[in-house]
Amino acid sequence: MDKKKYEKELERLQVELVALQEWIKQEGLKVVVIFEGRDAAGKGGAIKRITEKLNPRVCRVSALPAPSDREKTQWYFQRYVSHLPAAGEMVLFDRSWYNRAGVEHVMGFCTEAEYNDFLRSCPEFERMLIRSGIILIKYWFSVSDEVQEKRFLERINDPLKRWKFSPMDLESRSRWQLYSQAKDRMFNHTDTRHSPWFVVDGDDKRKARLNCIGHLLKQIPYQRIDYPEITLPPLDTRGYVRPPMEEQTQVEDAYKDD
Repeated sequence: MDKKKYEKELERLQVELVALQEWIKQEGLKVVVIFEGRDAAGKGGAIKRITEKLNPRVCRVSALPAPSDREKTQWYFQRYVSHLPAAGEMVLFDRSWYNRAGVEHVMGFCTEAEYNDFLRSCPEFERMLIRSGIILIKYWFSVSDEVQEKRFLERINDPLKRWKFSPMDLESRSRWQLYSQAKDRMFNHTDTRHSPWFVVDGDDKRKARLNCIGHLLKQIPYQRIDYPEITLPPLDTRGYVRPPMEEQTQVEDAYKDD
């Protein structure tokens, strides 16, 4: 997609996201957006563009690490529950409880009994969230194996992206078919009428971001909030004398000759 066209449309959508944010805050809505999908499918890029212009006190990202030994003994959904939104908040889950249906199952990090229990209990858990007043939206980012390979190579060779590549990414490549089968079974159990999956084609990153944001905006009816007019008062500097700059430790201007 043409970069200028993409940036112009992204700016327009981000203005709408700000309006949505203010509506969520005013109306006390509780919103959960789940981002799942293949490695390098573009989830992180979409999340970054959504949150870029928003207030982190209203819209925050939950990206949990691997569970601790203590968390492994908890009810599976327990550590995710603590990250759910209060009124006036939106939480974006960069990976979520669906780890159990994907990487944990494929890599053998959970037992078959735990996996099957998740598939049975997840739809009911999400019904509970929705009944409690949470707006739950789920996105699955899809990417072709050719594009994924290209992005993996970019990560390996780009020092700014190298941190994104992990040994688990290698495993995901070598177990492509198993991940595909796990995803299909997950959809069979959790792509429900009350909580459907929305699939985003991630081969074109720019289009994927715009399509995801545009779709998200349509899932929550909102209205623009009129801000009151603000007149800045005159600056009150009476009696204040600024200390000499020489008495403070300054950060060196590394670009003073530019």
